Amino acid sequence: MDVVVLVSGRGSNLRAICAAIDAGICDANVVGVVSDRRNAAALEFAKRRGIPTKTVSLRKGDDRDAWNESLADEVATLNPELVVLAGFMRVLGAPLLERFPGRIINVHPALLPSFAGHNGPQDALDGGVRISGCTVHIVDAGVDTGPILAQAAVPVLADDTADTLHARIQVQEHQLLPRVIHQIALGAITLDPLTVSTPVADPDRSLCVPDA
Repeated sequence: MDVVVLVSGRGSNLRAICAAIDAGICDANVVGVVSDRRNAAALEFAKRRGIPTKTVSLRKGDDRDAWNESLADEVATLNPELVVLAGFMRVLGAPLLERFPGRIINVHPALLPSFAGHNGPQDALDGGVRISGCTVHIVDAGVDTGPILAQAAVPVLADDTADTLHARIQVQEHQLLPRVIHQIALGAITLDPLTVSTPVADPDRSLCVPDA
């Protein structure tokens, strides 16, 4: 399955996807990496692997509608079967959503529907929960509101900061996201914006709290 990955930063989830592909446990081919930031470390990683890269920058004062159109056009030139948001820190507009309906997924560092938005780990700490984790979901027009495909949990420790909690959540993200992509490639998870099946936990195992 041909995949385009959208990134904004260092690309740890992109690296995890590529590692799973190399290990033969993710039946996908990353055909392009697109970023909204020219200096994103993920772009250099992609270039070293020979993966085509594109940058569609959005600066303060830029026309957001024009940016959304440009982003959709650039992604479409790569002809992906699936678009994966892996640390992409922008809310997608209608042009990309309409171009790839039900074929865009995101990984979010919280157990949705709780703690949507850009600060999931800190929100979990502020909320006093004992379990947090990550969610892979279909992207819709809202912010982290699309149908949930899979989740994995981690304990929230008494001495956690947002950074330490996020680091443990990312360990689970790096396992969960490639597995979900693999399950989509196999047809075990069907992405259909009209008839999404019942959300499941981690496709390979039940939702659980890993050993601390």
